[in-house]
Amino acid sequence: MKITKTLYLHTFAFLTVVLALTRCVMDSTSFSGSEGEASADSISDTTHVEAPSTPVVEVKKVELPVDENFVPHKIWSVPSFKEAFPDSNVVQLAMAKKYGVRPVQNRADAERRKSELVYAAANPYFHVDKLRESSPYLVPRANILLQDIGRAFYDSLYIKGIPLHQIIVTSVLRTEEDVLRLRRHNGNASENSCHRFGTTFDISYNRYNTVQTDAQPRRQVRNDSLKWVLSEVLRDFRQQGRCYIKYEVKQGCFHITTR
Repeated sequence: MKITKTLYLHTFAFLTVVLALTRCVMDSTSFSGSEGEASADSISDTTHVEAPSTPVVEVKKVELPVDENFVPHKIWSVPSFKEAFPDSNVVQLAMAKKYGVRPVQNRADAERRKSELVYAAANPYFHVDKLRESSPYLVPRANILLQDIGRAFYDSLYIKGIPLHQIIVTSVLRTEEDVLRLRRHNGNASENSCHRFGTTFDISYNRYNTVQTDAQPRRQVRNDSLKWVLSEVLRDFRQQGRCYIKYEVKQGCFHITTR
């Protein structure tokens, strides 16, 4: 009985190998080339052979793991924007002169002074608006401050359960050409602006850039809610002594100078 069972198993294994080899030989003679196209020499006029179809892959939406115990933090904002961010141009100008660069003639001049200025318009943590009266350059410490603010804003949105949005930078370095262009249609524009030193930038509080793709649309969030979150972030940076901030009502922005 044991011999019969062993013989049966060996026979079954032998037949399995033979069938597998036969299958491989048939596949190799039926189709040629890496693309699996039917060979004209191996197909008769009366035989219909269908080319192998492309496998259909179902793309499923990838869901991020959900923490059932996660409780979004509340949005507190600040009691008063004017009181929380009162730093005047006089105060900010002193810091601008301390840490800033000498006046820059134009954008070409800014590009030549790479040891003093860095390009500030390519960063995932913030979006630089289309600039008309300024150029996207900052001194290194101001650029680091701006990046840290953008990253902290991301973090704050996340822990509050709010979809990610980028802050929008509306003004950066003003070259001498920028100042002249600005004063042509704005007589109140200062000739001695903090923006001339590469230490200062403006962040809009009325507009934000939604971080989304066609595959992962984000729900809409009120700009007021985002403004409240941003104000919390900026208050922390100011209290840490990293910057001076002025709440600009007419310009709709936070005017920020590094310290």
